[in-house]
Amino acid sequence: MLLSGGLDSSTSLAVARDRGFEVHCLSVDYGQRHKGELARARQVARALGAASHRVVKVDLSAFGGSALTDRGIAVPKDRDERDMAGAIPATYVPARNTVMLSLALAWAEVLGARDVFIGVNAIDYSGYPDCRPEFLRAFERLAGLATKAGVEGARVRIHAPLLRLTKAGIVRLGTRLGVPYRITLSCYDPVAGRACGRCDACQLRRRGFEEAGVKDPTPYARPRARN
Repeated sequence: MLLSGGLDSSTSLAVARDRGFEVHCLSVDYGQRHKGELARARQVARALGAASHRVVKVDLSAFGGSALTDRGIAVPKDRDERDMAGAIPATYVPARNTVMLSLALAWAEVLGARDVFIGVNAIDYSGYPDCRPEFLRAFERLAGLATKAGVEGARVRIHAPLLRLTKAGIVRLGTRLGVPYRITLSCYDPVAGRACGRCDACQLRRRGFEEAGVKDPTPYARPRARN
């Protein structure tokens, strides 16, 4: 299970546990500016009964090219839904999900696991190309070709249980499964450990709670801007 410590991956962990899987969580220190998510991931893994959790370091900040790995690129703030649905945003990290799924696939082979979970979402998302169904299908085919397990006939399955849910649907599902959302962190640019309340991730998260009719337990550093 790829676990970032955010709303989506934490809900995916709860789904995997609800389906009866023994879950081994993998978080990646990829040079992101919001490293506080790694501490949240550890807390979530413990709270939801993961069998193990480890953090691996792959420094994508060596390449930059994203507001999440290069402090010279500003994190977009206070954008409306039309802007979010437009071009691929500056917070896209080149090849991030490809790299992370590859790491998860490697550990899965060592564990003898045949199921890899990822919390991507193709409906309420910010235009990331590596969150699309066709990307996941392609990676699953790759897993069958590029691994010892695949060559020997043991199919590796990529699970994205939130893929076709709205953010509100994710919140409702996670609430039913007991996800401790108060300890999760989705923000792209936290302020003193608190969610900024203004980046795309914060706005999508806040809207999800509002539309789900669930109280948002997130401590935001600043309220949503009013236009």
